Amino acid sequence: MADIQFNRHGVPLMAYGSRYFASTTGVPADKPKSVAEPQNDDPDITYVGDIEVADWGSSNNFPDTAITTIGKTGVLNTGLKFLRNLTLGQGIFPVRITGFDDKGNEELQVVDDQKLRLFINSRLVRRYLEKSLRDYLKFGAAFAQMIPSVTGDQLVGINNINARYCRLSSANESGIIEKCIVSGKWPDTPTAEELQVIDVLDEYDPHSHLLRLKKNGKIKGKSFIFVIRDSWSNNEYYSEPIWYTAYQAGWTDVAYSVPHFLKKAYENQITWKWHVKIPYAFWDRKFPAGEFKTISERQTAISDYMDDVEENLCGSENAEKPIFTFYEINPTNGKAEEQWIIEPLSNKLNSDQNLITSAAANSEILFALMINPNVMGAGMPGGTYAGNQGGSNIREAFLVNIANAWIDRQNMLDPLEAYLRFNGLAEDIELRFRNTILTTLDTGAGTQKIIS
Repeated sequence: MADIQFNRHGVPLMAYGSRYFASTTGVPADKPKSVAEPQNDDPDITYVGDIEVADWGSSNNFPDTAITTIGKTGVLNTGLKFLRNLTLGQGIFPVRITGFDDKGNEELQVVDDQKLRLFINSRLVRRYLEKSLRDYLKFGAAFAQMIPSVTGDQLVGINNINARYCRLSSANESGIIEKCIVSGKWPDTPTAEELQVIDVLDEYDPHSHLLRLKKNGKIKGKSFIFVIRDSWSNNEYYSEPIWYTAYQAGWTDVAYSVPHFLKKAYENQITWKWHVKIPYAFWDRKFPAGEFKTISERQTAISDYMDDVEENLCGSENAEKPIFTFYEINPTNGKAEEQWIIEPLSNKLNSDQNLITSAAANSEILFALMINPNVMGAGMPGGTYAGNQGGSNIREAFLVNIANAWIDRQNMLDPLEAYLRFNGLAEDIELRFRNTILTTLDTGAGTQKIIS
């Protein structure tokens, strides 16, 4: 039975039989739109009772699509975890800015407040930071829940709600998003008993919004959502994650397909006899998508067809048996179009080119994450993993990553600072991250601790 790898639209990309390998060549005549692309400027609407909910991507299913893509792409999964760990550093500290040195660098004084220090180093805060940054990097948005006390005069909890279960209401006439609908049923539409509606804090000044709610007696017995976004994508509802450009360009598909191909190649390199190249247009004519109710039905029909092809190509009883294919001649240039090509294969397997392609895909994904491949042990794009340029290059790249982490760190700290200021934190106290910096041996130490 043929093992076929389909793309997300049901078009076979590669097929592996016991004695043949098939691939689809060319490009589709009408390239389908990515099913995972969020349409944030004019999102589709799902009605939950009387609430208009802005869909998160096609079929309101972008988070699950993102999880699937990340889970099957090793370099993307590792790169995102690296960014999470780097951004969190070695924790946060309360500091005061006491002045500036001759080079304009801040002179910081750590605030020695035991109650504040215990809170910042608590599991509550660590859990909030770790999970919020996870969603922020994976999906482009995170949802921090601010939980008040019974009396409503203090905030007593800050919690990250898994972004997979969050959807935002459509903006009102003033362009303000007022509600977050939380349900474990998404992307399916939940019933009234299967969801929780939580008010969303004003993006312009969430801290002042909390103070107004407190003044008007509207905070008691409720909780509120502080939405954390990376504004780079310009989308008002759900920001696109940093890795999404590599997904749109197809590099995540390449990074997944190459090892998948090599695994099959090593399993079958002794028995493969043929490489069958099939044009994209053939699948549209032989198996029109409109004739099938679902993509899975189309995939099953194609799989059965490829099994028949293998039966015609392989086996001693088929030694003299022909296979017939049809093609057209372009009247303009006289070239054959939509032509199957069947090539005999030797038993040799040359995977060097595939490894180079894999290294290039890994590098492009890391570039999309703004990670220098050398930090991850990879070489220059297009090269092999052995192209590492040494410790100095890794140290410099690591410092660049830390510098670029500033805005993401501030985005993570904004809900926490709003929480603390609501509870009376002095205006001159700020939160900063501590980093471990790699140094050279001539400094007399392998690492240095700095606060930034």
